[in-house]
Amino acid sequence: MLYSEKVMDHFRNPRNLGTMEDADAVGEVGNAKCGDIMRIYLKIKDDIITDVKFITFGCGSAIASSSMATEMIKGKPVSEALQLSNKAVVEALEGLPAHKLHCSVLAEEAVKAAVKDYYDKNGIAYDKEQFKQGPTCACGDH
Repeated sequence: MLYSEKVMDHFRNPRNLGTMEDADAVGEVGNAKCGDIMRIYLKIKDDIITDVKFITFGCGSAIASSSMATEMIKGKPVSEALQLSNKAVVEALEGLPAHKLHCSVLAEEAVKAAVKDYYDKNGIAYDKEQFKQGPTCACGDH
């Protein structure tokens, strides 16, 4: 079998799916050429992520990665969300096929983009190195 039960569960029953009108931060990453686009919305109170929503246009792995990532950062301090790695998302999903690993990278980068948006909107200083992005998908166009 290509996908773990955990991946299938998060694909069929995504957690935190939807948009958020009053979000404190929004992060969007992806590339229309390869088809995976992720948008993550954060609600933050006293430096804690109190709510998180996502919209993902992409394959099942992209949706499952987004869903798992939102579950992993909900209720956590913003600084902890920033530490979320694609490796942690893959482990939580009990693995992804090699050609789908870029989906977990997108999830990590969407969370980082949302945190950066929060920092920018609130004038919070940060190390720009933390937000450097590598290539976001396996299609090799960017």
